[in-house]
Amino acid sequence: MKIATYNVNGINGRLDILLRWLDEAKPDIVCLQELKTPSNKFPRKELERVGYGAIWHGQKSWNGVAILARGQEPLETRRGLPGGQDDDKSRYIEAVIDGMVVGCLYLPNGNPVAGPKFQYKLDWFKRLHSYADELLELGVPVALVGDFNVMPTDLDVYKPERWMDDALFRAEVKGAYADLVARGWTDAIRHLHPSERIYTFWAYFRNAYARDAGLRIDHFLLSPDLAEKLAKAEVDKHVRGWEHTSDHAPAWIELAKKTVKQRREK
Repeated sequence: MKIATYNVNGINGRLDILLRWLDEAKPDIVCLQELKTPSNKFPRKELERVGYGAIWHGQKSWNGVAILARGQEPLETRRGLPGGQDDDKSRYIEAVIDGMVVGCLYLPNGNPVAGPKFQYKLDWFKRLHSYADELLELGVPVALVGDFNVMPTDLDVYKPERWMDDALFRAEVKGAYADLVARGWTDAIRHLHPSERIYTFWAYFRNAYARDAGLRIDHFLLSPDLAEKLAKAEVDKHVRGWEHTSDHAPAWIELAKKTVKQRREK
């Protein structure tokens, strides 16, 4: 099974890019972020025509998340994290697909640090911690996928010294991500590429993509049973080089049908 995440940076404005990549990569499940469109403008019919069912939580101008499933309709189980009664931003949606829970998230950016946006990011992280613990306690296969707006370590950012005071790289944020992983989740890309510089985002300015001056902010956190099935994790970096593309590239993982333990027992 191939699961992908892609911050499309405006789904309708870049629908041709998304459809081109879907045809090329053929992922089974896709988590999308930054739809930047209200729910009634989501391109459901266009996606159905290329074989994908979808659920989505849109928002005008900003935010927005969606889950696509090839050849089937995702069964929605939640939209919005618990504990956010006053949070009207569309940043989380969840579905069951083939017996697996998939949570698609778009964690707040948090800049500028000296202000309410950074506190909102930290508070959102706390809510994610609490809910992620609940998911682990269920004992079912779970993948938390999306744009976390966090570079977990120096290895995940070009010239880390330039980002020390940015909300994506502050010690509080890196600590919150590390704590989430320590609770029992596996960072899929880093697990398979422990010492490799891999980026998923390149800014539009200063020729960042051509210089490979990137960031790794799109992640897959897997519950223990899914981590056992992890076979591959890559980034379709070339998509960032397409004309009129997003500033993110799609990232994806592959899960084997059988765990390592099952293969050994056989």
